[in-house]
Amino acid sequence: MASLIMSARDLEFLLYEWLDVARFTERDRYREHSRETFDQVLTLSRELAEKYFAPHNRDGDLHEPSFDGEKVHLLPAVKQALDAFAAAGLVGAGMDERIGGMQLPHTVFTACMSWFYAANLATTSYPMLTMGNANLLAAHASPEQIDRYVRPMLEGRYFGTMALSEPQAGSSLADITTKAVAQEDGAYRVFGRKMWISGGDHELADNIVHLVLARIPGAPVGTRGISLFIVPKYLVAEDGSLGERNDVVLAGINHKMGWRGTVNTAPVFGDGAFTPGGAPGAVGYLVGEPNRGLAYMFHMMNEARLGVGLAATALGYTGYLKSLDYARGRPQGRPITVKGQDTPQIPIVRHPDVRRMLLAQKSYAEGALALQLYCATLVDQQRSAIDEAEHTRASMLLRILTPIAKSWPSQWCLAANDLAIQVHGGAGYTRDYDVEQHYRDNRLNPIHEGTHGIQSLDLLGRAAIADNGAASALLLETIGGTIAAARATADAELGDFADALAQAAGRIATTTATLWKDGNPDLALANSAAYLEAFGHVVLAWIWLSQAVAAHGHTGSFHDGKRAAARYFFRWELPRTAAQFDLLDSLDRTTLDLDDECL
Repeated sequence: MASLIMSARDLEFLLYEWLDVARFTERDRYREHSRETFDQVLTLSRELAEKYFAPHNRDGDLHEPSFDGEKVHLLPAVKQALDAFAAAGLVGAGMDERIGGMQLPHTVFTACMSWFYAANLATTSYPMLTMGNANLLAAHASPEQIDRYVRPMLEGRYFGTMALSEPQAGSSLADITTKAVAQEDGAYRVFGRKMWISGGDHELADNIVHLVLARIPGAPVGTRGISLFIVPKYLVAEDGSLGERNDVVLAGINHKMGWRGTVNTAPVFGDGAFTPGGAPGAVGYLVGEPNRGLAYMFHMMNEARLGVGLAATALGYTGYLKSLDYARGRPQGRPITVKGQDTPQIPIVRHPDVRRMLLAQKSYAEGALALQLYCATLVDQQRSAIDEAEHTRASMLLRILTPIAKSWPSQWCLAANDLAIQVHGGAGYTRDYDVEQHYRDNRLNPIHEGTHGIQSLDLLGRAAIADNGAASALLLETIGGTIAAARATADAELGDFADALAQAAGRIATTTATLWKDGNPDLALANSAAYLEAFGHVVLAWIWLSQAVAAHGHTGSFHDGKRAAARYFFRWELPRTAAQFDLLDSLDRTTLDLDDECL
């Protein structure tokens, strides 16, 4: 049976017909894998998601984590699901074999994770954070730290967090005040408060490994003076056994409109609630070199940004599947041309406006999923590059696409969830159907891991102009290759789409130049959100044209559906960008010159 969580058929198309992910098995890093092993782990992921994650998605939303002043309490089903996830080896599925991972291609692993995000985002966030934590440490920690903290995370015995934000700083990490004081034994004592830390305390595992940003006294001001520390909930002895409780406690937990099953915490480090070694202060261990903490943390932050994009995509996708299923089974009304009540009602899927809403969702969700998997292939190219040129090319493309891969699904798959509610009509606003929860869960994603505005500043202020716009030029060259492929099909419609994309892509270059022609950052970045949205729509049009080229020559409802979604995107969505580029080209100062007293 077709699932209402995720589409196995679409994943098959994207992985094998479009991206040809099997080609990675020809590379040394992935030579031990095959199409058979890929399919096995994809099937396993679906089975686990359906059996252990989806059944308590609603219960986790209705029965939020609670804190009794000492411990955080969660539904028992959360631990059962996470134990099954860990037992299957999925925590380390994408990590190196040398530290206990499966060394699965990231593209395949991303497809696997889409099942879990769609089934139960809140529960899946615990291993998501843990995997990001482990990947950072595997890249930047010492061998001893990897043995002590990463290997237990891969086994599911430890979980991980990222502790960045503080009550007074939020996303402005330059303003953090948490401090780390060096000790004679080489460790540090950490003192400070953090805020909005997902998974910051629970009883799901033996230990929690906090990655904490803090300042060493005397460090440079701003982001240049931030260091990164491992601060475990329980100290770990050399033999791997657990020792004393560290001086880390909760001031409380936050209650969110969505992702309710993920405990979101306000942890306090070093207030003396516990005294490891007979003294107050949370014991921490420096990762890498002092004052390079933010650079290290970006390893996890960029991974988390892609993770948030995938989470938003999955929520949009499952909402689409559920609203499609509802529309096919819900009889209401009759065709406009039919008069009288003596004829049977028709399923609402046959009403043109409902089809519009479903097709819009399909274009957003399937387009976003394709973008996530394309970005995952860039990670695989980085990890298995045959030469430095391939590694550089993949890195440049991933750098410029990451803000889009995070923010575009967070905006437009949220719009898909809005449409899913609308398709359900009045029922969509009730808790009898999942779509209202999907909307609430997805509404957090434009904020998580860098807001929409922050991503737009990153794209226009850094990624698009770095090295004289080299990454932008490379992306436009890559888009040009797809345009040429579309024209080579000799299909008139694909040719029209190629022409439209060529025109829109050309405006990225000209608009970027116009915005920066005077070298005034205030003016250039004043409307960066519009730039991100227009840029993102051009990228998604490229993704849809590429899928349409892959579907060319194939018959049947699935491939016809791909063509219909591409047609919708080019006729309804891509034209939006013209007005946005026009606004940007005008160097509009409305928001820049506005006196805040006028608001």
